[in-house]
Amino acid sequence: MTQKHQVRKYDLEERTAKFGEDIIELCQEIPKNEITRPIITQLIKCGTSIGANYSEADDAESKLDFKHKIGICKKESREAKHFLRMLAKADPSFIDKIRISWQEVKELNLIFNSIFHKLK
Repeated sequence: MTQKHQVRKYDLEERTAKFGEDIIELCQEIPKNEITRPIITQLIKCGTSIGANYSEADDAESKLDFKHKIGICKKESREAKHFLRMLAKADPSFIDKIRISWQEVKELNLIFNSIFHKLK
């Protein structure tokens, strides 16, 4: 495998997978109660789907299919930002860990926005 291929593979496929793993680990640490449980469920769904949809985009059957999947990545990353914010409110004792995940998903959202808007 060439170094260029390794870098490309890491850039988004690995990065989005790692984000999903980090979200799972974060959510396993948060104490479960009537407020945190539904937020955690939503956060795991959107946080892990970013990588899944990016993988689908990478194997898209057409340019339109690619744009559609990148659009989903964009939406799911924005949703993850929202639920991280809600989780920080629900359990402020995890604010530092949540802030790290929020920064990462903010960057992912900016990347997906850029890709989406460059597609004609």
